[in-house]
Amino acid sequence: MHELSLCGSIADIVSRHAEGRTVTVIHVQVGQLRQVVPDTLAFCWEMVSADTALDGSVIEVETVPARMRCRKCGHSDEVGDLPVFACHDCGGIDAEIIAGEEFMVTSLDLAAEPAGETGT
Repeated sequence: MHELSLCGSIADIVSRHAEGRTVTVIHVQVGQLRQVVPDTLAFCWEMVSADTALDGSVIEVETVPARMRCRKCGHSDEVGDLPVFACHDCGGIDAEIIAGEEFMVTSLDLAAEPAGETGT
């Protein structure tokens, strides 16, 4: 379950960028080819964030479809659910992956005030 170690890295990144503010949502892009299970990532996040400043925050995963470009004819297209890296136009197999390998924290939803402070 590599999602657990991924969540540890996400927690480090989020903690640095939150600058003491309460985090409510962590937006993450995960490429189709990354072999990350979104439900498992969310479950592991609950374990990693429990009893920390990130407790109660959630991860929202945006799945990025895998896309390839044919080096022979230049056509680009989504790979689909069964990755077959052959061009849908010319049948060529000399293809490059142009999307679907992403794994990044894209944004955070943060409270306006640092954790523990309340407005009057």
